Amino acid sequence: MLETPHREQGGAADSALRGAPKRTASIAAIGTALPRTAVGNETIADRLGIAPEWIEQRTGIRERRIAAADESTTGLAIAAGERALAAAGIAGEQLDLVLVATFTPDRLLPNAAPLVADALGARGAFACDLGAACTGFLSGLALAAGQIESGRAATALVVGADLISRFTDRDDRKTAGLFADGAGAAVITASAPGAPGGAIERTILRSDAREADCIVLADPDRLIRMRGQDTFRAAVDALSSVTLEVLEAEAATIADVDLFVYHQANARITRAVGERLRLPEERVVDCIERLGNTSAATLPLALSAAAHEGRLQPGARVLLAAFGAGFVWGGALVRWDGVVA
Repeated sequence: MLETPHREQGGAADSALRGAPKRTASIAAIGTALPRTAVGNETIADRLGIAPEWIEQRTGIRERRIAAADESTTGLAIAAGERALAAAGIAGEQLDLVLVATFTPDRLLPNAAPLVADALGARGAFACDLGAACTGFLSGLALAAGQIESGRAATALVVGADLISRFTDRDDRKTAGLFADGAGAAVITASAPGAPGGAIERTILRSDAREADCIVLADPDRLIRMRGQDTFRAAVDALSSVTLEVLEAEAATIADVDLFVYHQANARITRAVGERLRLPEERVVDCIERLGNTSAATLPLALSAAAHEGRLQPGARVLLAAFGAGFVWGGALVRWDGVVA
């Protein structure tokens, strides 16, 4: 019979591996950062030779933030991270993990995350970038929660940041009015099992690359190309199904959710998901009108918008879901007890 080698008693990670109740991960704070310049539909419509209303009717967007030459993905990520840490009352050196979700880094190397971690004073933390397009922030949330629940980390920062304007074809009607720039960050912390407060109750992530060519950013022009109708159908299907999948996994129903926060891809997508699932309109966040589609930043920006509108209250159960190129999608059920900068 094999003998198990003796091990000295260790920390939280060893306890988790020995079968002790796992810790709970929760969102402690959200911080956001936007470029200085807001661009209305008129500017884009004039270039395309269309009416401004044409853009709003097809996207729900009236204006979006566009980065200036002196603004960067890393800079916005740092600013959002600083605000999230300040709101949580946590110093950068307390972070164990920094994850930056982006597909628009300033440079291929070095990655954005180590630069963000360094600027925040988190020089001992592990830092890496995540590539999951518009589902990047949700992917980071799931990974950070897993690290905290297992005891391998105590405090994490998850950032979604993209400057999509620099990869948008300004002469393409399908995308010129859709994409925008921004960043959002979340501080994720640990608490004891069963403790009052917030919790990341469930995360589910999925992918299916059979229609990956619906959204591409590739040579020779290095601009985003999208098959809009195919993407629309896939997004509505995926967001609707993962909503129900998350609820079923938690033995919950639509009535148990206080707020539905979907990736702000297009107001028509959000509306179609709401209609398919018969969601009460007042419980669905739609903030794309002033922000546009900021890819990995949309979920934290939407949480921030909901909080400032008074719709995100302590104890609320929030369903998050996102869909992006790849196709990659996912959902999460969160009990909210955080703060928003």
